[in-house]
Amino acid sequence: MTMRYRKLDAAGDYVLGGQAAFHTNTPEAVAQAIRTRLALWRGEWFIDAKEGTPWNQEVLGKRVRGRSPDAAVRSRILGTPGVIEIASYSSEFNGDSRTLSITATVRTQYGTTTITETL
Repeated sequence: MTMRYRKLDAAGDYVLGGQAAFHTNTPEAVAQAIRTRLALWRGEWFIDAKEGTPWNQEVLGKRVRGRSPDAAVRSRILGTPGVIEIASYSSEFNGDSRTLSITATVRTQYGTTTITETL
């Protein structure tokens, strides 16, 4: 199976211009797929309201005994096509800015990649 993702620029917009505008069968393609999957909130996509990261349902503002909000994020990463395993994972919540910073090193079928996202 070919994995092909259009590159995004620093502002998150599509890069246009031929084959150079795509990540194809690379760790970067999987990293972009992970970022895209994390950015989609559950219920946001009209075609499948069950698809998406359960930010409201399981991560934000929820501290259920025995359950880490990181479990939902890790599960979303592991469910990304091309991901074999999470080699390392860390997160940090900043209450002042109300952001969650995630760093994950992921082993993919194309090699290893590290993603760092602030959500």
